[in-house]
Amino acid sequence: MAGIQISGLLSNSAFDWKEVVDKLVTISRAPINTLNKEKESNLAKASALADLGTKLTELKDAMQAIRADEVFRARTVVSDNASTTWKSSSVKGSAIGSYTFDVTQLATQAQLRGASDIGGGLAATSDVSGLTLANAPTAKAITAGTFTVAGQQVTVALTDSLQDVFTKISTATGGGVTASYNPTTDRVTLTKSSGELVLGAANDTSNFLSAMKLANNGTATTTSGGALGTTKTAASLATAGLRTAITAVDGSGNGSFSLNGVSVSYNVNTDTLTSVISRINEAGAGVTASYDAANDRVVLLNEETGDLGISVSESSGGLLGALGLTSAGGGTLVRGKNAQFTVNGGDVLTSTTNTLDATAHGVTGLSVTVNTATKQTLQVESDTQTMDAAIGTFLEKFNALQDYIDEAAKVTVTSTGVTTGVLASNREVQAWAGELRRMAFNAVSGVTGGIDRLDDLGIDFDGTSSRLVVKDSGKLATALGDDPESVESLFVNSTSGLVPKFYDYLGTLGSATRSQTSRLTEANLDIDDQVAVLESRIESERTSLTNSFIKMLEAQQLAQTQNTYLTNTYFKNSSS
Repeated sequence: MAGIQISGLLSNSAFDWKEVVDKLVTISRAPINTLNKEKESNLAKASALADLGTKLTELKDAMQAIRADEVFRARTVVSDNASTTWKSSSVKGSAIGSYTFDVTQLATQAQLRGASDIGGGLAATSDVSGLTLANAPTAKAITAGTFTVAGQQVTVALTDSLQDVFTKISTATGGGVTASYNPTTDRVTLTKSSGELVLGAANDTSNFLSAMKLANNGTATTTSGGALGTTKTAASLATAGLRTAITAVDGSGNGSFSLNGVSVSYNVNTDTLTSVISRINEAGAGVTASYDAANDRVVLLNEETGDLGISVSESSGGLLGALGLTSAGGGTLVRGKNAQFTVNGGDVLTSTTNTLDATAHGVTGLSVTVNTATKQTLQVESDTQTMDAAIGTFLEKFNALQDYIDEAAKVTVTSTGVTTGVLASNREVQAWAGELRRMAFNAVSGVTGGIDRLDDLGIDFDGTSSRLVVKDSGKLATALGDDPESVESLFVNSTSGLVPKFYDYLGTLGSATRSQTSRLTEANLDIDDQVAVLESRIESERTSLTNSFIKMLEAQQLAQTQNTYLTNTYFKNSSS
C-alpha cells in the first residue's frame, strides 16, 4: 500500500513568497510615487518662481534707478579747448546752453612774509677763528673738498675754522686774494689785488663758495649776496640764534600769540621753530606756515584764495616780532587777488576762489575750476550717454523677464511627443508677461511734451516677439539730446509715468510670486504628511503579509511531519 501523499503550496516548489510580498508592497506604493512626483513638480515650480522673482526685482530696480538717480536731468560740460586743464561740472537739471568764460585774473592767496635774515650772524665780531665749518649756521651745510679762487684750488676740511679758510685762500693765491667777514652785514668779502676775480671751477668738490653766497660779478671784489647766518630750526627758540630776543614770556619761558583770532602757545626752552610751525599749521587758523631757508624767514600763507587779510597779534617782545612777522618787525603782507572774469561778454565778475560757481556767475548748477587766465566756451549738454545706458538697462531687464517667462511657459509639440515648460500650466504668470508688454506699448497719459510712448523714442517690440529693441537709434539720440524733459516726463511722471506704473505693478507681482511659492511649500508639507501615513500603512501591510506566509509555511511543515510519521508507523508495519 502506498504511503499517504500531502502536497502543499510551499513544499518542494520554487515559490518565493518574499518576492510576492515585495511585489504586493510595490503595488501599494503607487500612490506614494504619485505624491513624490507631485512634490518634485512643486519644487521645480517653486525654484522657477524664485528665479522669476529675481528677474522681477532686477527690472523693478532698473526702473527705480531711473527715478532715484534723476537720469534724464544728468548733464555734461564740454570745453571748446580739447586740451583744457579747467575742471568743469554741472549738477542734474542745470540749464542747457553755451557759456563763454573769459578769465583775466586768477585768485591767489595772501601771504605774510616775515623779515629776511631773522637769525643772528655767523659771528659777533670779525674774528671767525673760533667758528668751524661744521658748526657754521649757514642756510646749507658746508661740505669738505676743494673750491677754486682766481684759478687756484683751495682744500678745506669741516674741522677748519672760517679764519683757516681765509688763510688758505690767501696762501693758495700767493696773497693775491684776501678774505674777510663783516659782522654788521653778516657777509664775507673776497678781494683780488688786481684784475678780475674769478671764482669756481667745474671740478670743485666743496660747496663753500655757494654756502657763502659768493658769485662772480666781473670785478675784483665780490661780497656775499645776503646775510649768511640762519636760524637753527631744530634748536630751542632760546638757542636758535634769532637776531631779536624773545622777551614776552613768563618765568618758565611760556608765551603766546594770535593768528586770525586763534591763540597759539609756545615755550622758548622746549619748542623749536619747526615745532611752532607745525603747531600753527594744526591750529585751524586758516594759514599755513613755512620756513624759507634761502632767505632765513618765516612765511604765512592763507589757506583760502582771494583778497583776504591775515591778522597777527601779540605782546611786544614776542615770538612773532622776533620772526619779523609783525609790522614793527618788518613783516610784509602781499595781498591775495580775486579771480576776475566775464561770462558771454557781460560785466566783469569776481570770485575769491578759482572755483567759479553759481554764486559768482549766476548759472545754476554750473561749477568751473580755472587754473589759467584764458578764454574758453563751455557747452552744458544732456548727458545722453548716462541716459542711454539707463534705458539700455531697462530694456535688458525687461527682455530678460519676458524671455524667462516665454521659456518657462513654453509648450513644444514634436513627432515624438509634447514637452512643457515648468510654468506652462501657470496662466497667472503668462498673464503677467502680457500685462507688462501692454504697459510698455501703450501711450502714457498726463505727460508734458510730445513724447508719450516708447515708440516716440524709436523703441518697439521686435517683430512678434516679446522683446523690446531700439529700432531707430537716431530718434532716441535726438530725443535725449534735444528734449530730455519730455523723456523724463514719459518715464517718471509722478502718477502715470512708466517708472511709477512699472514699479508698483512689479511690486504686486513680487508679492504674488511669493504667495504662489508659499502655497507650493504648504502643498509639499501636506504631501509629506500623506506619504508618512501611507508609509506607515504599507509597513503594516508588509508585516501582515509576511506573518501570513510564515504561518502557511509552518502549517505545511507540520503536515509534512505528520505525514512522515503516519507513513513510517502504519505503512511500514503493513508491509512487514
